[in-house]
Order: sequence, then structure tokens, then C-alpha cells
Amino acid sequence: MRPVLLACLLLAACQSEQPSAATTPPSPCRGATFEQSRFTVCSAKSGKVEIRTSDAAGNPYRTFAALEAALGERGEQVAFAMNAGMFDEQGDAIGLLIEDGEELHAINRREGGGNFHMLPNGVFLVRGDGSAEVVTSEEFEPSDAIAFATQSGPMLLIDGEVHPDFEQDGRSRHFRNGVGIAPDGTPVFVISQDPVSFGKMARFFRDHLRVEDALYFDGAVSSLWDPANGRRDTHSPLGPMVVVFKDR
Repeated sequence: MRPVLLACLLLAACQSEQPSAATTPPSPCRGATFEQSRFTVCSAKSGKVEIRTSDAAGNPYRTFAALEAALGERGEQVAFAMNAGMFDEQGDAIGLLIEDGEELHAINRREGGGNFHMLPNGVFLVRGDGSAEVVTSEEFEPSDAIAFATQSGPMLLIDGEVHPDFEQDGRSRHFRNGVGIAPDGTPVFVISQDPVSFGKMARFFRDHLRVEDALYFDGAVSSLWDPANGRRDTHSPLGPMVVVFKDR
């Protein structure tokens, strides 16, 4: 074999063995269409789920940018983040909030107006072993095993049944987001890309994602941070946020 040809072949072989340029891992968020409405579904199947609200001094983050800054190097490991629960004008949770096993706000079972008090409302919780659950606030039981939890409302689905106060496709339409537990136990987070009713969002969880229990997070402030797809919503100040970190 000619030396020049041999050198070219060796060079090609060496180049083929070199690692390719760093690429961004695919996003755990994907699009879906249901009843002519668009949704984005983010799966936490291979990630660690946490709830974050405020810094060590108790100052709410309010934005994904502030959250990223507070996370430091961990910010590079964020798979996605989403607003996760009702809050007051200062950004503090108005219902149950547990971070790193510490209860920062007690569960709220009072009656009242607004979406949060459209009973039953519920709790999204993550245990120290990584298992997650959505339960009604009445069913919630404190446990040292719970590492993170946030309360919101109303429940979208309870044991596979749509919330009893929802219309089939009511006139109230908003961009909405929430969380449910897939049949394999994986938390799945949904944000609509079109204004939708409570009823349609509940059916999306039940009929498209096969979820039994799902919890509404919010409407007008619904926001998503999806680094792989270059999305970071900034249209509204936020309160509690769910953060899913990549599985290293």
C-alpha cells in the first residue's frame, strides 16, 4: 500500500475514534396534541426531582434566572423546571411546602375562593428514595420520608375520575400546567401551549398519559424552563418551582 494512502486511512480511523463535539442531551420535554390543543409533556423518568422556592435568607427566587444563579454549578444539570404551586404576592407558598425534609409552610385545608380552594386540592410529594405521589390534601399524611412537597389546587384527577366541579370543556380557558404520576410511577409535568379548560387538561392526563391522579399547578403564570430546547419563560413572577436534574 502506498505510504500516502496508508497515512490517509490511519488519519481517517483516528478521526473516527475521536469523540464528537459536545452536544446538548435531548430534552425530556416533548410536544403532544390532544383534542386540537397543544401541550408540552416533561418526564422526570431519569432525573432527581426537587422543590425550590427561596434562598437561605428566605427571599423567594421569583424567576428561573434567579434559581439558576442560586444553584451555581448544579444549574448546568437542570433538565427542566416549572412553577409548582400557589403563592401569595411576595412569592411565598400559601399551602404545604417541604424542602429538604423541612416543613416551611403547613398544609392548608381551609375553605375559600379561587382555584386553590376548589376542593379537593392536593399535594405533590417526593420521598427521599425518589418515589413520588399526588394525593388529595385530605389524604396527605406527614412523614419523615418526604423530602419535598408542594400544595396546589384543584386536583385534576382523583383515582382516574375528573374533578367533580369541572365542566366538560368550560368557558374559562388559560395556559395551564400541572403534574401527574404515570403508570410506572414517573412524575410527568404538563404545560399547555394553547389556552385550555380544566376539563380538557384533566382528560389529557387521563386519556393521553394514562394518569390516575393529577394536580393543577397554575394558569396565567404557567412557566417552563427547558434548557435543551432553549426555552425559559419570563412573563410572570413565580413562587414554588419544581426542578428536575439530569441523571449523571
